[in-house]
Order: sequence, then C-alpha cells, then structure tokens
Amino acid sequence: MRGKFCYFGKVESDPKGAAALELWLSQKDELLAGRIPRSKSVGLTLHELCNGFCEAKERQVDSGDIGRRMFTDYHAVCKILIDCFGKQRAVDDIRPEDFEKLRAKLAKRYSAIALGNRVQRIRSVFKYGYEAGLLEKPALFGPAFKRPAKRIMRLERQEKGPRMFEARHIRRLLKAAPQPLRAMILLGINCGFGNHDCGSLPLSAVDLMSGWINYPRPKTAIERRCPLWPETVAALQEAVAQRTKPTDTANDGLVFVTKYGGPWAKDTSDNPVTKEMRKLLNRLGFHRPGLGFYALRHTFETIAGECKDQVAVDAIMGHADASMAAHYRERISDERLLSASNQVKEWLFRKAITN
Repeated sequence: MRGKFCYFGKVESDPKGAAALELWLSQKDELLAGRIPRSKSVGLTLHELCNGFCEAKERQVDSGDIGRRMFTDYHAVCKILIDCFGKQRAVDDIRPEDFEKLRAKLAKRYSAIALGNRVQRIRSVFKYGYEAGLLEKPALFGPAFKRPAKRIMRLERQEKGPRMFEARHIRRLLKAAPQPLRAMILLGINCGFGNHDCGSLPLSAVDLMSGWINYPRPKTAIERRCPLWPETVAALQEAVAQRTKPTDTANDGLVFVTKYGGPWAKDTSDNPVTKEMRKLLNRLGFHRPGLGFYALRHTFETIAGECKDQVAVDAIMGHADASMAAHYRERISDERLLSASNQVKEWLFRKAITN
C-alpha cells in the first residue's frame, strides 16, 4: 500500500484468510489515505504509534529539518519502548507505573545525561501521538518519568573530571597522531571543530593560501569564520596530499577520506573520528570517560575565553546568540577572531618551552 508492505496476520492462524480479509476491510480506507489505521479492538498500539512517529521524523530528515543522526536516536528510543512494552500494547494502557519501571531500567544502563536524553525523546514520541491526533489525550507519565535533577548531572560530571585536555596532552597527541587524524586534532583545538565538523568539511570551505576556513556548523547552519595557524595549514596540506581516492563521487569534495575511500562523518554512533581518537588515547595511556575528540572543542572554548571577547569565541565555535545585540550585529572583524584563536595557540605552544 502506497509503496509499503502491510500485514494482516499469519497464515498459520488464519489459513483461509478470513480474518485477514476482515481486518483489511476495516483498515483499507485509512491505508489508502496514507493514515495509520486505528485498531478497533485495543485502540492505537505502541507499534502503530512508533511507526507513525518514525515516518514523521523521516520526512523531517528529507526536508532537512533534522539530521540522520537525530533520526537514528529517535528510532533507538522507539525500539526501547517496543522491547519494554511489546508491539501490540495499547498506548492508552501504558500507565505512570509502567513509565516509572522503564525509567528505573534505563537508569541502570545509562549515565545521568544519557538517561535524560532518552527520557526526553520517549516523551516526544507520545507528544507526537497526541498532537498528530492519534491519541485522544496526552500520555500520563507520572511524577517520576523525567530527566535526572541537575544536581545529579553536575555530580556525575565532577566525578568524571574536566572534559578538556591540557596543553602537554595535546602536544603528545599531535606528535603521535598519524594523518589525517593529526590535521583533525589541529582543527579541533585551532577552530573548535567537533567530530562531524571534521568529517564533513568540504575542500571548498578551506583557503590554505590565506589561512582561513569559512564553514557553517553542520548542526546549526550558523556561519563560522576560523583563522588557521601555520601548523594547521601545513597539516591540512599534508593530509590532502595523502588523501585516498573516494569510492563514491559524492565524497570527492571532502577534505578527509578514510583509507577505504569513505567519509569520516557518519550519522551513527560508529564514528570513525571517535574510534581513531580512542585508539590514540589508549596508546598514550591517558584515556578516561568523557575525554575524547570532542573534548578539543571544550578545550578551545575554555582557553579562548581568556581573551575576554566571548562574541569572537562564539563566532568561531558557531554558537547561537539569542541576544538583541546579536540581532543587530552584522559582522565581526578578523582581528577579533585572530585574537581569540591566538590566545589558544599561545597557551598550547608556549607551554612547550616551560614544560
């Protein structure tokens, strides 16, 4: 139906198809109209709700409203719901005590921050059902099904330690990292780039002659203009010269390509940049929870802030600024951006003399 398979029971339990025909007749009008059929016996099932939610999110991916990675996260929480309650569980039958038990189960598996993210996404599934007219009333989550308290998340973060590198650690990373990871690490500390920023960086955004990158942040589409250090320019030139030929022409325009000819950016948790950085950190002996490639972005924000020009730091980081001043601000001078970037460069390489 409309390009998708629809099932109406199993042959074993309905060899002549009588029940299947009856179910088809009761659902065909909604199927032909492209709507999710409402079960006449138990109401909307969890499977039907999750299917409708995922289809809506798939359309948002197609329209560019959300990324494929976000869709993957939403799909994962739908699987959690199905595994916990079952496909045929009536949505109206899921009570606050059920959500409380689900949260307790998730709390044993995930950190406080990860738990909070999953709780919020699960709530989004049921919010969609109500707003889409699939549910007659909002879901009753009860008082316990919510994010962990901020105090708990702060304590968890304190236990893990600062999510940043010291200058001596970054210098060791740069000395030990092979290309193109070395160039990516420099982009991380020079420009505040994250994993996806490096993996999706197009050649057209990089001007190695003048030493600048003009590249909107993929996550938010906020414009960024980043000055490049000579060390970063040299590493990028070397990485591009050693670049493997892409196996897909769609990746021809990327700065970084894996040794297998694929992209370094993926819309799944299996991120090549994350994996290679983890290998390097393990080899050097200073990996710990929360300390990965993305910690370079935390480090840039922390050290660059010492220049006392947060507007310039935010411009390089690609952070959204909802202030009235940002609404009226039309540009930021290159001198201010260079000042923020050089603050980090001096911190990183000056320490090499004193350590």
